[in-house]
Amino acid sequence: MSESGTARAEILRRIRTKLPPQTESAAASYARVPREYTQCGSLDHEAMIDLLIDRLVDYDSDVLRVPKGGDVSGAVAGLLAKKGETRLIVPPQVDPAWVPAGLDLLPDTPPLKTDAIEGAQAVLTPCEVAVASTGTIILKHGPVQGRRVLTLLPDHHICIVREDQVVESVPEAFARLTGTGDAPLTTISGPSATADIEMTRIRGVHGPRRLSVILIGL
Repeated sequence: MSESGTARAEILRRIRTKLPPQTESAAASYARVPREYTQCGSLDHEAMIDLLIDRLVDYDSDVLRVPKGGDVSGAVAGLLAKKGETRLIVPPQVDPAWVPAGLDLLPDTPPLKTDAIEGAQAVLTPCEVAVASTGTIILKHGPVQGRRVLTLLPDHHICIVREDQVVESVPEAFARLTGTGDAPLTTISGPSATADIEMTRIRGVHGPRRLSVILIGL
Protein backbone atom coordinates (compact mmCIF):
# COMPACT_ATOMS: atom_id res chain seq x y z
CA MET A 1 0.00 0.00 0.00
CA SER A 2 1.28 3.47 -0.84
CA GLU A 3 2.13 5.79 2.04
CA SER A 4 0.01 8.47 0.39
CA GLY A 5 -3.20 9.18 2.25
CA THR A 6 -2.43 6.92 5.20
CA ALA A 7 -2.05 7.70 8.89
CA ARG A 8 1.48 6.31 8.58
CA ALA A 9 2.30 8.87 5.92
CA GLU A 10 1.00 11.68 8.11
CA ILE A 11 3.04 10.51 11.10
CA LEU A 12 6.20 10.28 8.96
CA ARG A 13 5.53 13.74 7.49
CA ARG A 14 5.30 15.27 10.97
CA ILE A 15 8.52 13.56 12.05
CA ARG A 16 10.36 14.77 8.96
CA THR A 17 9.29 18.37 9.53
CA LYS A 18 10.94 18.28 12.98
CA LEU A 19 14.24 16.82 11.77
CA PRO A 20 17.18 19.04 10.74
CA PRO A 21 17.80 19.34 7.00
CA GLN A 22 19.66 16.36 5.57
CA THR A 23 23.18 17.16 4.47
CA GLU A 24 23.98 13.68 3.18
CA SER A 25 22.18 10.77 1.61
CA ALA A 26 20.44 8.16 3.71
CA ALA A 27 22.90 5.56 2.41
CA ALA A 28 25.88 7.65 3.49
CA SER A 29 24.31 8.24 6.91
CA TYR A 30 23.65 4.51 7.28
CA ALA A 31 27.24 3.71 6.34
CA ARG A 32 28.53 5.94 9.18
CA VAL A 33 26.70 3.97 11.91
CA PRO A 34 29.35 2.36 14.18
CA ARG A 35 29.29 -1.43 13.93
CA GLU A 36 31.82 -2.55 16.48
CA TYR A 37 29.71 -5.49 17.62
CA THR A 38 30.48 -9.07 16.61
CA GLN A 39 29.61 -9.49 12.95
CA CYS A 40 30.45 -13.14 12.42
CA GLY A 41 30.20 -16.32 14.48
CA SER A 42 33.08 -18.66 15.28
CA LEU A 43 31.40 -22.06 15.67
CA ASP A 44 31.89 -24.88 13.20
CA HIS A 45 28.85 -26.15 11.35
CA GLU A 46 27.87 -28.99 13.67
CA ALA A 47 28.32 -26.86 16.80
CA MET A 48 26.18 -24.16 15.19
CA ILE A 49 23.40 -26.65 14.40
CA ASP A 50 23.58 -28.04 17.94
CA LEU A 51 23.22 -24.48 19.28
CA LEU A 52 20.17 -23.83 17.09
CA ILE A 53 18.55 -27.08 18.22
CA ASP A 54 19.28 -26.25 21.88
CA ARG A 55 17.60 -22.84 21.50
CA LEU A 56 14.59 -24.22 19.61
CA VAL A 57 14.00 -26.99 22.16
CA ASP A 58 14.39 -24.45 24.98
CA TYR A 59 11.58 -22.48 23.32
CA ASP A 60 9.35 -25.60 23.34
CA SER A 61 9.72 -26.34 19.63
CA ASP A 62 9.83 -29.83 18.14
CA VAL A 63 12.98 -30.44 16.10
CA LEU A 64 13.70 -33.24 13.65
CA ARG A 65 16.85 -33.73 11.58
CA VAL A 66 16.56 -35.30 8.15
CA PRO A 67 19.61 -36.06 6.01
CA LYS A 68 19.86 -34.44 2.59
CA GLY A 69 17.72 -36.51 0.23
CA GLY A 70 15.89 -38.04 3.20
CA ASP A 71 12.17 -38.52 3.74
CA VAL A 72 10.95 -34.98 4.49
CA SER A 73 7.32 -35.79 3.70
CA GLY A 74 7.50 -38.70 6.14
CA ALA A 75 8.80 -36.35 8.83
CA VAL A 76 5.96 -33.91 8.11
CA ALA A 77 3.43 -36.75 8.24
CA GLY A 78 4.79 -37.88 11.62
CA LEU A 79 4.52 -34.40 13.10
CA LEU A 80 0.94 -34.03 11.88
CA ALA A 81 -0.01 -37.48 13.15
CA LYS A 82 0.98 -36.58 16.71
CA LYS A 83 -2.19 -34.50 17.07
CA GLY A 84 -4.29 -36.17 14.39
CA GLU A 85 -3.95 -33.17 12.07
CA THR A 86 -5.04 -33.59 8.47
CA ARG A 87 -5.96 -30.10 7.19
CA LEU A 88 -2.69 -28.54 5.97
CA ILE A 89 -2.12 -25.19 4.27
CA VAL A 90 0.58 -25.16 1.62
CA PRO A 91 1.89 -21.92 0.06
CA PRO A 92 1.99 -21.94 -3.76
CA GLN A 93 5.68 -22.67 -4.30
CA VAL A 94 6.40 -25.09 -1.45
CA ASP A 95 8.33 -28.12 -2.70
CA PRO A 96 5.61 -30.74 -3.44
CA ALA A 97 8.05 -33.50 -2.44
CA TRP A 98 7.71 -32.29 1.16
CA VAL A 99 3.92 -32.72 1.25
CA PRO A 100 2.58 -36.09 2.51
CA ALA A 101 -0.16 -37.85 0.59
CA GLY A 102 -3.60 -38.47 2.02
CA LEU A 103 -4.14 -35.05 3.61
CA ASP A 104 -6.86 -32.46 3.21
CA LEU A 105 -4.59 -29.95 1.50
CA LEU A 106 -5.48 -26.27 1.37
CA PRO A 107 -3.41 -24.66 -1.41
CA ASP A 108 -3.31 -20.88 -1.13
CA THR A 109 -4.12 -20.45 -4.83
CA PRO A 110 -6.34 -18.53 -5.13
CA PRO A 111 -5.71 -16.91 -1.74
CA LEU A 112 -7.67 -18.62 1.01
CA LYS A 113 -10.28 -16.66 2.91
CA THR A 114 -9.73 -16.01 6.59
CA ASP A 115 -12.26 -18.57 7.79
CA ALA A 116 -10.58 -21.27 5.68
CA ILE A 117 -7.17 -20.37 7.16
CA GLU A 118 -8.64 -20.44 10.66
CA GLY A 119 -10.09 -23.87 9.92
CA ALA A 120 -6.71 -25.31 8.97
CA GLN A 121 -4.83 -27.29 11.59
CA ALA A 122 -1.32 -26.70 10.30
CA VAL A 123 0.78 -24.84 7.75
CA LEU A 124 3.96 -26.01 6.04
CA THR A 125 6.60 -23.49 4.93
CA PRO A 126 10.31 -23.22 4.32
CA CYS A 127 12.30 -20.32 5.80
CA GLU A 128 14.70 -17.65 4.51
CA VAL A 129 17.38 -17.92 7.18
CA ALA A 130 17.76 -19.18 10.78
CA VAL A 131 19.93 -17.73 13.57
CA ALA A 132 21.55 -20.29 15.88
CA SER A 133 22.54 -17.91 18.69
CA THR A 134 18.98 -16.72 19.22
CA GLY A 135 17.00 -19.72 17.96
CA THR A 136 15.25 -17.40 15.53
CA ILE A 137 13.75 -18.38 12.19
CA ILE A 138 13.11 -15.64 9.63
CA LEU A 139 10.40 -15.92 7.00
CA LYS A 140 10.22 -13.74 3.90
CA HIS A 141 6.61 -13.66 2.83
CA GLY A 142 5.82 -14.42 -0.79
CA PRO A 143 4.92 -17.38 -3.00
CA VAL A 144 7.49 -19.70 -1.41
CA GLN A 145 7.01 -18.99 2.30
CA GLY A 146 3.42 -17.85 1.97
CA ARG A 147 1.48 -14.85 3.15
CA ARG A 148 2.05 -13.77 6.76
CA VAL A 149 -1.51 -14.64 7.77
CA LEU A 150 -0.94 -18.26 6.75
CA THR A 151 1.69 -18.61 9.48
CA LEU A 152 -0.33 -16.83 12.17
CA LEU A 153 -3.77 -18.44 12.26
CA PRO A 154 -3.19 -22.24 12.05
CA ASP A 155 -2.39 -23.87 15.39
CA HIS A 156 0.70 -25.69 14.15
CA HIS A 157 3.54 -24.33 12.01
CA ILE A 158 5.90 -26.86 10.44
CA CYS A 159 8.96 -25.05 9.12
CA ILE A 160 11.59 -26.61 6.88
CA VAL A 161 15.12 -25.27 7.45
CA ARG A 162 18.01 -26.37 5.27
CA GLU A 163 21.21 -26.49 7.29
CA ASP A 164 22.90 -24.22 4.72
CA GLN A 165 20.35 -21.55 5.73
CA VAL A 166 21.60 -21.51 9.33
CA VAL A 167 23.97 -18.76 10.48
CA GLU A 168 25.33 -18.14 13.94
CA SER A 169 24.60 -14.46 14.52
CA VAL A 170 21.92 -11.88 13.78
CA PRO A 171 24.28 -9.67 11.67
CA GLU A 172 25.03 -12.68 9.46
CA ALA A 173 21.29 -13.26 9.01
CA PHE A 174 20.67 -9.66 7.96
CA ALA A 175 23.63 -9.82 5.59
CA ARG A 176 21.89 -12.73 3.84
CA LEU A 177 18.64 -10.74 3.67
CA THR A 178 20.30 -7.72 2.06
CA GLY A 179 19.24 -7.41 -1.54
CA THR A 180 16.43 -9.96 -1.30
CA GLY A 181 13.72 -7.39 -1.96
CA ASP A 182 11.21 -5.62 0.23
CA ALA A 183 8.82 -8.48 1.08
CA PRO A 184 7.56 -8.50 4.69
CA LEU A 185 9.63 -10.50 7.16
CA THR A 186 8.51 -12.45 10.22
CA THR A 187 10.90 -13.56 12.94
CA ILE A 188 9.91 -16.63 14.95
CA SER A 189 11.48 -17.81 18.19
CA GLY A 190 9.39 -20.77 19.33
CA PRO A 191 5.63 -21.11 19.55
CA SER A 192 3.61 -17.95 20.15
CA ALA A 193 3.29 -17.36 23.89
CA THR A 194 2.62 -14.67 26.44
CA ALA A 195 2.22 -14.49 30.21
CA ASP A 196 -0.29 -12.69 32.40
CA ILE A 197 0.45 -10.69 35.56
CA GLU A 198 0.69 -13.94 37.56
CA MET A 199 3.25 -15.25 35.03
CA THR A 200 0.91 -17.94 33.78
CA ARG A 201 2.22 -18.79 30.32
CA ILE A 202 -0.38 -19.07 27.60
CA ARG A 203 0.41 -20.38 24.14
CA GLY A 204 -1.13 -19.39 20.85
CA VAL A 205 -2.26 -15.87 21.65
CA HIS A 206 -0.55 -14.18 18.71
CA GLY A 207 0.26 -17.16 16.49
CA PRO A 208 0.67 -20.95 16.38
CA ARG A 209 0.76 -22.88 19.66
CA ARG A 210 3.12 -25.43 18.16
CA LEU A 211 6.29 -24.88 16.14
CA SER A 212 7.97 -27.88 14.56
CA VAL A 213 11.28 -27.47 12.73
CA ILE A 214 12.64 -30.00 10.27
CA LEU A 215 16.36 -29.50 9.64
CA ILE A 216 17.57 -30.84 6.30
CA GLY A 217 21.25 -31.75 6.34
CA LEU A 218 23.94 -30.59 3.93
